[in-house]
Amino acid sequence: MEKESIISRIAFFVNKVLALLTFLAYLLPFLAPKLFPFFSVLTLLLPLILILNAIFFVIWLLQLKKKMFLSGFVLLIGITFINKLYRFTETKKEVVSTDFTLMSYNVRLFNKYEWLPNKKVADEISSVVKSYNPDILCFQEYSPNEAVNLENFSFKAIELEGHKNKYGQAIFSKFEIINTGKIKFPNSNNNVIFADIVKFKDTIRVYSMHLQSVKISTDIHEKLDESKSKFIFKRISEAFKQQQLQSELIKKHYENCTYPKIVCGDMNNSAFSYVYRNIRGEMNDAFQEAGSGFGKSYNFKYYPARIDYIFTEKTFDVKEFITDNQVKLSDHFPIITRLNIEKR
Repeated sequence: MEKESIISRIAFFVNKVLALLTFLAYLLPFLAPKLFPFFSVLTLLLPLILILNAIFFVIWLLQLKKKMFLSGFVLLIGITFINKLYRFTETKKEVVSTDFTLMSYNVRLFNKYEWLPNKKVADEISSVVKSYNPDILCFQEYSPNEAVNLENFSFKAIELEGHKNKYGQAIFSKFEIINTGKIKFPNSNNNVIFADIVKFKDTIRVYSMHLQSVKISTDIHEKLDESKSKFIFKRISEAFKQQQLQSELIKKHYENCTYPKIVCGDMNNSAFSYVYRNIRGEMNDAFQEAGSGFGKSYNFKYYPARIDYIFTEKTFDVKEFITDNQVKLSDHFPIITRLNIEKR
């Protein structure tokens, strides 16, 4: 019997540790973050963990070693998680006159504080909106800006905070808005707004959400020592606990809604989290229904972070879904879906 090399033994040990972490991550969507705040951070890393498992599977397969069954089993058990991470085929159904489109976009205050060197962000976002020409438009991190041209929309619902520098959320619609409201989160500047919209003979409710940010983008490029890493993990854990409460408030509110509903916006968490599972409930994830690729919605270098979502009740047929990662006018990318209300 051929003696196994030390490199092979170390690699398989790492493989086993990775498998253990993967199974733990599989359980986290069912465990409240406030009970396991530290481990909840794994939900952000699960895309990377799944990719590493796939790499180990291929390595052992090419060597025809039985070790491949460990990662193979891990990936098989987590097949539903893989579907949330990556879609191999794009769905695009026939366009009919009763279809309507919805765009959701965290616009980062239209570059108000000049994070980007581009001085024409507001104008260019207006052009993007015009090119997609959605029937319903949801903005997170919205700020009033004269350069933003949204004249195609006859109706709007805007919720702003602040005095001198106002910011918040907005829903614009070509269809009549007959009612608006908001869900205020305790001890947070984030919130949810909603609008009841009459489309032909149907009334639908659209929620635009912006959950607590984990605020890691400014730190991730810095040199991380032990104390800095602990600080980041603690901050993420605290944000996840707040998101848990926020997700519960959203779910409680929409459970009392009698209209077909759409919940969209910036959730600031992955599709593998308790928060995602709680807010989505029995609704469809439009990306999973009709998207393609990783669906990366946050401009995080080298990492497929999908933290912006459009959830729809089963009443809606998801006919198309786009994540436009060529639009680099914010730290997020716009997401667009084409829907139709099925006969009830």
